[in-house]
Amino acid sequence: MYNVKSSWFLETIRSNLLDGINVGITVSLISFLILGESVETWIASMGQPVYALILPLVWTGYTIGKRMIGIRIVKIDGTNVDVWTMVKREIIGGLVYTLTLGFGVIVSEFMVGLREDKRAIHDFIAGTYVTDNLPESKY
Repeated sequence: MYNVKSSWFLETIRSNLLDGINVGITVSLISFLILGESVETWIASMGQPVYALILPLVWTGYTIGKRMIGIRIVKIDGTNVDVWTMVKREIIGGLVYTLTLGFGVIVSEFMVGLREDKRAIHDFIAGTYVTDNLPESKY
């Protein structure tokens, strides 16, 4: 199989909360500065998905919350995520959660809490897992 060094359930929850706070404040501020309002704008709606899709690509699997906690997203073989991997994880995974009316989110939380490899539905779709292993040095 593969050698998975997964993060703990609470680390993932904490990193998601930190990301939500960081993105929520930042996107609301940007939306207010551009449109004069900060709630229910197209900028606010697109902020979280764009953040979750783009930042791990340019920051070796980290988001701000994951970096603060010390965890990151990697492909199942331990390499850094690529565009297609993040599209599967965030967009296709998000569609699955939406189409299951949130039931998939509940199942995923149980999977992360109970499975030895700590992988959720979106991890299986994308072939990823969350780890506390540091990225390999480029030097």
